[in-house]
Order: sequence, then structure tokens, then C-alpha cells
Amino acid sequence: MQALLENPETLLLLSAMLCLLAGSGFFSASETALFFLSTEEVKAFQHNNRPSERIVVALLKQPDRLLTAVLFWNLLINLSFFACAVVISGRLMATGNNAAAGVFSLLNLCVMIVFGEVVPKSSAVMFRQPLARFVSFPLAFAVQLFDPLAPTFESVTRMLRRVFWPDIKREQYLHPEDLEQAIENSAGNKSVLLQERQVLHNILNLSEITVEEVMRPRGTYRAVAAPVHLSDLADTPIPADYLVILAKEGDDVIGAVPLANFTVLAKQNLENAAEDVIHVPWCAPVARVLQRMEDTSLSLASVVNEYGETIGVVTYEDIVDSILSAEPSRARRVLQRDPVLNIGPDTWHVDGMTSLRYLSRRLKIEFEAEVDGHVTVAGLFHEKLQRMPEPGDKCKWQGFQLSIIEMTSRQHFLVLLQPQPSAGRKKGR
Repeated sequence: MQALLENPETLLLLSAMLCLLAGSGFFSASETALFFLSTEEVKAFQHNNRPSERIVVALLKQPDRLLTAVLFWNLLINLSFFACAVVISGRLMATGNNAAAGVFSLLNLCVMIVFGEVVPKSSAVMFRQPLARFVSFPLAFAVQLFDPLAPTFESVTRMLRRVFWPDIKREQYLHPEDLEQAIENSAGNKSVLLQERQVLHNILNLSEITVEEVMRPRGTYRAVAAPVHLSDLADTPIPADYLVILAKEGDDVIGAVPLANFTVLAKQNLENAAEDVIHVPWCAPVARVLQRMEDTSLSLASVVNEYGETIGVVTYEDIVDSILSAEPSRARRVLQRDPVLNIGPDTWHVDGMTSLRYLSRRLKIEFEAEVDGHVTVAGLFHEKLQRMPEPGDKCKWQGFQLSIIEMTSRQHFLVLLQPQPSAGRKKGR
């Protein structure tokens, strides 16, 4: 047995096993370190200028690609490790050392579990941020090496699924309507608070509400074209949350500076601190937009119409406010006041930015989506009049009469809302 251990080929195999064990630990630790990073930690990496942190953010933007590559290399290394172990065990058995071969095989399994999986993963949880920076460059190289093989594996997976599970379908266990009914049935349960029920309703409504109802319309947020210097903002108050960066030509949104993340702003080239934005159509459900924000670790989306023109922006905080507020209102967030004021018996002042869904809730009537898809009071006037509204214009809506009494701009006007004489109205739930 001593002669076997002194054999150069055996020593080479043992050295290879040590290197493979280190490689297995590297990929195990890398997987845990990157996927254990919280959303806040990923956003902090995104705002820093360290190349290693930018690489981590880029890898996490495609989690399926990253995970597949890590698992592939980890599996290949583990198989190579045990292949070397089998060769050495076979040589031990050939020399009559059957007991030593069995102990060696069991020891290899324990070593791989402890030093290839448990210890690296446990350490990665505790030191995930520095470890993520350390593994970023070699991990990115390993992912790029795997990319040419990825289409082949995807094709094989698709073929096997079609051969063995041709009729497999992903089914929804519960539909949103079922969850809505379950929440309504919980009304008699004193353990379910009214506020909790409202939050659950708001969450389910995210799949029905379009981002147009939640967004900040163009003109209600601060947007400047790059390059941006602090002196350029001296004439107007700096917003408290986001500074939207526009392209040098046109109104396309190319980034947003999350001002809440900074205690001191650079005097020159503020656009260098901007994070990327996602672009979504005005008709996209809010739930889809929120999911894209979560997937990309971004906090602002540019909303475009059917012509590709930017019509507004929506932030992560806007969507969270729509979930947690008892009465979600885009107009109240923008105006910093209630957009619907009761000034007398059955008489209200309504801001043109107010969504029809919110207005229905305030009037305690059943909300009915407009056939033409308009979601605000201003949009309703534009559709009914087929021209720019003017003071004195009137229109009818669900048994109410709306009259424009004040107009400060083309986008902003005040409406007097009163019930039509002898008009029947649907009562809400």
C-alpha cells in the first residue's frame, strides 16, 4: 500500500482531487453568496462603481443562466472528483487492500459533503458580500464558458419533456376570483383586521390595474437631459425621491437618480449615479411591472404609449403605496392632498388627474371600466369632447354630471361633480 501511495500517478490523482475539491467549494460558495444577497444589497452593489460589484449585478439579472452554469460546473467537478477516487480505490483493491479501498471511498464522500458543500455554503451565508465581490470575475468567466453549451442542454431538456411528459401543463391552484371570495368570506372572522383585508384586496387588484392608473404623468416629476450638473437644479427645488434623466435628444428616459440613497450629491455629472430603468407599455398590469422590477433589481419604470412616447414614470415606492394604502390614489401621491373634496351635499371638487377607479370608491358606487380604456377624469373628458377641454365643458358619467370650473394647464383642471337629476346609480358592495 505504501508503494501505491508513493506512485507518481497516484500522487497526481490525489493532487487533482484536492484541486477539484477546491473547485467544488468555490462554486458551492459562489451560488450561496450571490443568491443570498438581499434586494437592498444588490441595489447597493448597483450604485457603486466597483467593477466586481457591477459584475455581480449583471450576473443576477439572468438568474437562470447563472444557476444553470454553476450547477453544470459543480456537477462536472464532483463527477471528476469521484472518478479519480474510483481509480485509486480500484488500485487499492488490485493490491489486496479491500478494507483500505472501502475506507478511502467513504472518506471521499464525507470530505466532499463537508468541504465541498457544508463549509463553503455556511461561510458564504455569513460573508456573502465580500465573497460575492471575490468570486465575481472567475464566476463570470465560468458562465461565459458555459454559454455555448446552454442551447444544447435546453434542446435536450425540451425533447425529454415532450417525449415523457407531452401533456404536462402548469395549472393554477387558485384563481384571483377565488382569493377575492375567500377574503370576502373572512369578513366575519374577527381575527382578520379590516386593514389586512384591504391590503389583500389591493394585492389581488395588481393583476387588474394597468400601470397607467399608478404612474406619475409626464410633467409631475423632475426630468432633465444629460449631462446634469448640480448648478442646473438651483432654480427649482430638488425632488425628494428620484431625478429622472432624459436622453440628450428627445424625451426618452435613460436613467433615474435615487436621491434618497445619497447624503451628498456630486456637483458634476449627476447622471453617472443614475440606475437603469425598465420600459413598459401603458396597458401593462401593475403586477407584471412589479415582477420586472424585482427581477432586475430596478426601482423605476418608464411608461410609454403605443407610439413609444414616454407618458410617465412609476416607481417601486408608488406600487408599494398602492398596496399598503387603505384608499390607493395616484393623484393624492402627486398632489400631496386628497383629489376628491366633498364641498356640500352630493357635491364634490375632483382633480382631473383622479382615476375613475378611485372616484368610484369615494362615491361608493360600483366601478365600471370605460370601453375606450380611459382611466382618469381628464381622459374621460378628452374622449367625450374629442378636443382639448375648456372651462365650462361638461360630460356625464355613471349618473353624475362633471363640469370643468378651473383650468391651470392642459393637463391639470378642477371638476365640479354632482348627481344628475333623478339619475339612478349602482350601489357599491
